[in-house]
Amino acid sequence: MSDKLELLTLVDTLKAAAESSRLRILFLLASGDLTVSDLTAILNQSQPRVSRHLKLLQEAGLVDRYQEGSWAFFRLAESDGARELILGLLARIADDDPLVERDIERLFGVRQKRQEKATRYFRSNASSWDEIRSLHVPDKAVEAALLDLVGTRPFQSMVDLGTGTGRLLELFAPLYRRAVGIDMSREMLAVARANLERAGITNAQVRQGDVYAPPVDRDAFDLVTVHQVLHYLDDPASVVKEAAKLLRPSGRLVIVDFAPHGHEFLREEHAHARLGFADRQIEDWLTEAGLELEDTLSFAPDNGNQGLTVKLWLGRDRRLLIADTAAQSARHPQASETV
Repeated sequence: MSDKLELLTLVDTLKAAAESSRLRILFLLASGDLTVSDLTAILNQSQPRVSRHLKLLQEAGLVDRYQEGSWAFFRLAESDGARELILGLLARIADDDPLVERDIERLFGVRQKRQEKATRYFRSNASSWDEIRSLHVPDKAVEAALLDLVGTRPFQSMVDLGTGTGRLLELFAPLYRRAVGIDMSREMLAVARANLERAGITNAQVRQGDVYAPPVDRDAFDLVTVHQVLHYLDDPASVVKEAAKLLRPSGRLVIVDFAPHGHEFLREEHAHARLGFADRQIEDWLTEAGLELEDTLSFAPDNGNQGLTVKLWLGRDRRLLIADTAAQSARHPQASETV
């Protein structure tokens, strides 16, 4: 779908959206990706009916579908033209519309159930989380790569989103002056505090908070890490955007997670909402957040397709780089003209 539409195409697109249930679906997808089951529960409609609405929206280029294992997720179309059209329509819906208010309440309920499932998992495994994680991740190799990626130069501040046991706070302790670990689970925070105390680390703290709205200052951190967190989230792109807002100019965001895989048991038994992430997906999210992808590393498992490939992505805030380029162009106008 291009930014400009022919008249008849635009009419067909508007027809697809001009139905109350389909407009409600677009409104819900504007807040994040959802499955047919999610939408069925929120709209209180049959699955065939919801699937029919989604098919029409897809055919009109307003909605995209992507598969993860046996689950299909839906989201607003990626193209600028479609997104601009959709958001323009949705902006005209009254905030106090009864249908919209009820849909938002049910959406919150769907997400709350997912969050509770993940929280129960963390609580039941808090004391042995490092041991469980070692079954899926080659920790030593990944941690060595993280240290190489970040380098040895000391920096002022770090925040670790979804800190878990606080392992990354320990790993980078020799480099930062102050650090904060954020996690929703009190049990995990208790484990992290014990680990930091045992390691004698006094320049780091952990606090309870939501990774979608971290309780720390924006534009305040040189390094933000998101280690094995995104696959638990309904809306990982939003967390990437929030993480980017925490960075100082030229600050760095490091994401560690799995490459795409088909291990459904992780979703059913370990509360994984996403079965890995492709390089292009992460790069798009970084770009949308105003960051530039600087490096990507991959760690394939020893047991081939039976294991999980771990990925590292390094993004950097571009503001200082852009400012430096502009300053150089101002000092050397002739050079910039010939480039």
